[in-house]
Amino acid sequence: MQIVKRNILLNPGPATTTDRVKFAQVVPDICPRETEFGDLMEYVSTELTQLVADTKDYTTVLFGGSGTAAVEAIISSVVSDDVVLVINNGAYGKRMCEITKAYDLHLLEFTSPHDAGIDLISLEKLIQNSSKKISHLAVVHNETSTGLLNDIEAIGAICQKHRIDMIVDAMSSYAAIPIHMDKMNISFLAASSNKNLQSVAGVAFVIANRNKLECIRHYKTKNYYLNLYQQYQFFCESHQMRFTPPVQTLYALKQAIDELKEEGVEGRYKRYAESWETLIKGIARLNLKYIVPRKHHSKIITSIVEPDCNGYDFNEMHDYLYKQGFTIYPGKSAELKTFRIANIGDITYKDMEDFLSILESYLKAIRYPFEKEDA
Repeated sequence: MQIVKRNILLNPGPATTTDRVKFAQVVPDICPRETEFGDLMEYVSTELTQLVADTKDYTTVLFGGSGTAAVEAIISSVVSDDVVLVINNGAYGKRMCEITKAYDLHLLEFTSPHDAGIDLISLEKLIQNSSKKISHLAVVHNETSTGLLNDIEAIGAICQKHRIDMIVDAMSSYAAIPIHMDKMNISFLAASSNKNLQSVAGVAFVIANRNKLECIRHYKTKNYYLNLYQQYQFFCESHQMRFTPPVQTLYALKQAIDELKEEGVEGRYKRYAESWETLIKGIARLNLKYIVPRKHHSKIITSIVEPDCNGYDFNEMHDYLYKQGFTIYPGKSAELKTFRIANIGDITYKDMEDFLSILESYLKAIRYPFEKEDA
């Protein structure tokens, strides 16, 4: 097999892929309406479901698009005339609020700090005091903007108590942090191909409770391409997407799923966590700080406060690292100037050590003070 130049992507997706995933896209041209390709999508759908749920009770609905397409498909398809409560404690919680507003749905927003656990007592009080019926609650599992890990099992228990369907954006937790949809009371979950699955971008998917899907079949249509029930129904009848799928991307996704099965979700998360521990030790040594405390951290993505130094410039640091094969990403925190480092993809702690070494070289070049001042 030919070797492809390896770039270390430390941005929060798309992630570094294996050569096997890359080359899985090189296949004979095929019309996606052929039975053979339908079988491929059926395999992918089943395997994605099995990672988090029982296929008798849950199913995966595939879309061509980014992860936001899956989130939008859920919100715009399953919320009717009642209120959707959205937990906003980061950029992607905020995005769900914006999607809700775009469809002119009844939104109740629960704001929470970007660097602390959710106040579950206050959340439940908000539910109890609502003058309108809350049918759905939407929350991000791992806030990709900061690395804050929300306790969706505890939130799911509150939803179960108050007969609320929970929607979870699991974009940067799925396939690494264990999720059990039935146990956690998750009705609808959104994820994509290009983060912890370690495939290429282009496939978004919704994993849904089958009974909940059937409940929306007669809802008034508010969307077209992203209509969740129609996409589900069409696939059940034909093993096809309603519209042209990203063909080669789905071959890559199948390969990525097979590689995940070899490593296991727990094994993958253990590898990620080892890289995260290496990162945390390294930034502490370099006198840098990250914003989410360890007890609330996903160990997936880390938001780091930018160096307080006259010579510092994010774009210059990005370019310095990029020239040596490492890609980093700017932050999304509204409160602080940050940059983000993800430790997902086909990388190890040794790659993180190499990154830290190059980051140290950059900081030395701008004369950043490594030594902590004595109190």
